[in-house]
Parts: sequence; C-alpha cells; structure tokens
Amino acid sequence: MAVRNILLLGNPLLRRISEEVTDLSSVETREIIADLASTLTDFRDRQGFGRAIAAPQIGRHRRILFVNMNDGTFGPAPLINPEIVNASSEMMDLWDDCFSFPDLLVRVSRHVEVGVRYTDEHGGIQTVTARGDLSELLQHEIDHLYGILAVDRAIDKDSFALRSEVVRR
Repeated sequence: MAVRNILLLGNPLLRRISEEVTDLSSVETREIIADLASTLTDFRDRQGFGRAIAAPQIGRHRRILFVNMNDGTFGPAPLINPEIVNASSEMMDLWDDCFSFPDLLVRVSRHVEVGVRYTDEHGGIQTVTARGDLSELLQHEIDHLYGILAVDRAIDKDSFALRSEVVRR
C-alpha cells in the first residue's frame, strides 16, 4: 500500500483506455486497490477535498475506481469494472474538479441519476443507483477509465475557472 503520484493534465497516460480486470485476487489488483485508497486519503489530507480516484490517475490502466464519499454515503470501496447501465434524461450543470488538475474547475453537464453495475472486491456483482453528487462523481471517474477528462466535457469555452476565483466569488 503506497501513496502514488497523481498524473497531471497533459500527461498522455491519462488518455489511455483501461483494461478490464479479469483476476480479482491477483497481486496486481490488490496493489492497485490499496494504492488508490492510500493515494485518495493522502490527497484528501493534504488538499482538504477528494471523494474518489481512478486507477489511470496513478498510471495503472485497469478498470478500478476507489470511492470514499466525504459524507459517508458511499464507500470506502473499490469499484471494479464499473459500467453505467442506465442514465436519466434529466441533466445538471456543475463545476467539476479533478485530482489531475486540482486548481482548475470545469463547468460540465452530467446526468442527475445513473445506475452503475460493478464488481466488489469479493467478486460480487453490485448495482448502485446514484443521484446528485454521487451520480456526478461516478460519471467523472468512469470517464477516466476511457481516457476522457472533464476538460473534454466542458459546456463551452467559458466553462473553465481557477478554483481560487470560483471560491472568491
């Protein structure tokens, strides 16, 4: 279990598509889960925010997320091979942030509700229906598994701001 460096915007490895996890009990899978948990905790302790992280952000291209909602509504838990199985037609606009560009906020549009199917660390197939914050978060993290970043989902050219400027206003 190690704290890993988080890849930053501009690193081409963030654009790689992640591979499906086929062996839940492999050393590699266990290490990735432990490293994601440690890295998320470290980032949250240093930066004061953070709810989830995707394996590509630490340079591991496997379909694994680690979620730990600040309010205790979900996690701490790994989501292995997560996929969105349904999404509401209702959308919400919000300022999105990312560990890979922590000082930049991007205005995006996301589904208000999504259903996500994933494998838990014990091999069980789980489904979660997520609304609001958790819905936005899962969409953001699953995008990472496909090499998609929030900057790719910007509503328009005016949808970028520094965190300090948004907080100031």
